[in-house]
Amino acid sequence: MQAFTDQTGHTIFLENTPKRIISLVPSQTELLFDLGLDEEVIAITKFCVHPPEWFYTKRRIGGTKKLHIDIIHQLQPDLIIANKEENVKEQIEELAKDYPVWISDVTDLPTAYEMIEQIGLLTGKYEKAKDIVSTIKADFSQLQYSRKPKTCYLIWNDPYMTVGGDTFIHSMMESAGFGNIFKSKQRYPVVTTEDLVAADCELLLLSSEPFPFKQKHIDELKESLNIIGLPNIKIALVDGEMFSWYGSRLQHAPHYFKELHTLLTNRQ
Repeated sequence: MQAFTDQTGHTIFLENTPKRIISLVPSQTELLFDLGLDEEVIAITKFCVHPPEWFYTKRRIGGTKKLHIDIIHQLQPDLIIANKEENVKEQIEELAKDYPVWISDVTDLPTAYEMIEQIGLLTGKYEKAKDIVSTIKADFSQLQYSRKPKTCYLIWNDPYMTVGGDTFIHSMMESAGFGNIFKSKQRYPVVTTEDLVAADCELLLLSSEPFPFKQKHIDELKESLNIIGLPNIKIALVDGEMFSWYGSRLQHAPHYFKELHTLLTNRQ
């Protein structure tokens, strides 16, 4: 019997290396794939879109916020991997009565690295996990910017919602060379176009998730902000997975961030 303490301080006990794993978090599902756990992962959520071959073939146990507990009981997992923010506390507590549930709590790159290595340790893939972390660290260390434009990152429309300084997305914004004008706020506050004017926002990033912003939203915001005093603001659609997925997708983020920063800071 081996003890593992997760990122919330909760300890689980495993008799053997897990052979029946359920993932409740999209970014961690992709990590499990990249660790080579195809046979061990028996079920995922309907939002676990990467990799496509798992999305179309693995059993689905509902969404991250609305799990089908009855299906999970049928599958009898020997490990469930969850996340403090993405999953519902009451559902996780119910599952923890019957199964080992390891919960991540990722707020920045260091806690992302810790999560990746810990899941590698849990699943018998520690060396592979360490290699992934080494690659990510090396690539992020190459990102350096002489200037960080004053930026707002929107995750939701009607009302507009942004990210505070205690979120993983904020950490990614800073790494990507975008200064978060709402870093003094917490979690995901509602903001208005007037707030953008007051903060002298230079760049507005519209995420592809959880709200799927489109070109029409850029047009609407440009018109509104032009009227109230920000005629020169730049607005762009960005890949939300690069800013919010904290698993092995981080291997692709530095290249994306470098190109995005160059594009948006050079564009007239």
